[in-house]
Amino acid sequence: MRSLIWLIFLALAVALAILMAQHDKGWVGNLTTNDFASLTINVLWATVIGAAAIVLFRGRLSSALKAIGIWALVAVALIIGYTYRTDLGTVYGRVMAQLMPGYTFTQNRTVEVARTASGDFAISARINGARVPMVLDTGASSVVLTQEAAKAAGLPLEILSYDVPIDTANGRTQAASVTLDHIAIGGLVEKSISALVAKPGQLRVSLLGMTFLNRLESWEVRGDRLRLHGYP
Repeated sequence: MRSLIWLIFLALAVALAILMAQHDKGWVGNLTTNDFASLTINVLWATVIGAAAIVLFRGRLSSALKAIGIWALVAVALIIGYTYRTDLGTVYGRVMAQLMPGYTFTQNRTVEVARTASGDFAISARINGARVPMVLDTGASSVVLTQEAAKAAGLPLEILSYDVPIDTANGRTQAASVTLDHIAIGGLVEKSISALVAKPGQLRVSLLGMTFLNRLESWEVRGDRLRLHGYP
């Protein structure tokens, strides 16, 4: 047991020496110095707990070996999970995007949304900070909001002038021209977006139209997935 304690102290000393040597560079292999320090602490904790298990089960060899094996697996799982944490996050995000309509998965400057069972791309957006459900409509020349969405976004409904003709599922009607402070979809945020507000009862759900899509570097539909690519 004493030799194990010295081994732990030696490993800690080596890790500290590596951190001090690489401090100015900021990297240890493919890990940042902060990540390497966190990984070292996790592995040391797993080792200490495993050593405690050995002491606890001293005299019962089979139980001690089983405890060692379990904590060895925990240590390996910590190392693997930490090394591939970004990939695990990617898998989680894509699964959630598939299972939850409107869930947006962001990776770098790309947002991904899965098609719903109805065939639409339902999107949970934030307009002026308010959460607004929307549907992608590439045939709409503008973002179009329902009265409820416009109210949630803090727009002055009482002074809007409905003088812009638009075509909706309920026929031809008029809408009011507005400018939105910002629209956020996942990690993509665009500011000062031209939009329209439909008259009460004329629109069932807000539409994500071309005044937003044209702000992006590109967008595409591949199979059942919508991908929005923002500028770097």
